[in-house]
Amino acid sequence: MKGAIFDLDGTIIDSMNVWEKIDIEFLAKRNIDMPNDYMEKINIMSFEEAAKYTIERFNLKEKKENLIKEWNEMAIYEYSNNIRLKPNVKEYLEKLKENNIKIGLATASPKELYEPVLKNNRVYDYFDTFTTVEEVNKDKSYPDIYLQTAKKLGINPQDCVGFEDILTGVNTMKKIKFQVVGVYDKYSSNEVENMKKVCDKFIYNFKELL
Repeated sequence: MKGAIFDLDGTIIDSMNVWEKIDIEFLAKRNIDMPNDYMEKINIMSFEEAAKYTIERFNLKEKKENLIKEWNEMAIYEYSNNIRLKPNVKEYLEKLKENNIKIGLATASPKELYEPVLKNNRVYDYFDTFTTVEEVNKDKSYPDIYLQTAKKLGINPQDCVGFEDILTGVNTMKKIKFQVVGVYDKYSSNEVENMKKVCDKFIYNFKELL
């Protein structure tokens, strides 16, 4: 391994409960109950894609920009103050740095969210580069975000290990010859058995890698 590429939400930070709360509150304001598959559908998308999908799915008479602004306002306080790293993530990042492994972030969250949460948890400086789905204009069912992050690190995909908590991301990374570590998150627990079949390794806690 020469490079390690991490997803953010549900992989290295405990944030999916925040998004569940935001999604429920957002839809409740519009007198809509959150469908069981809604979070799963949008959590690989950029805010723009998620806004388009939400407007179409629920036939909302609103502009994408307004939805994105509302989500950002709801999320930014939580990301700046309350969301924490998953256990032993910082120790694992330190171990990678000690071994001169380059570290990249590949996330569906925009800079307005990933930057404050990483800085507040004092791990921002461990990362050598950052890529968002907005930057590549494609969600994580396409390899672009992972290939772009590897390119920024100057490392071939086959020399990278990717860390993801959802099956879509795991499958995409395997297609481009990444080694893949699946990370348990309760919000994607229904995918665990399928992830285990695809991943090179599956972990419940980063302590397993120390």
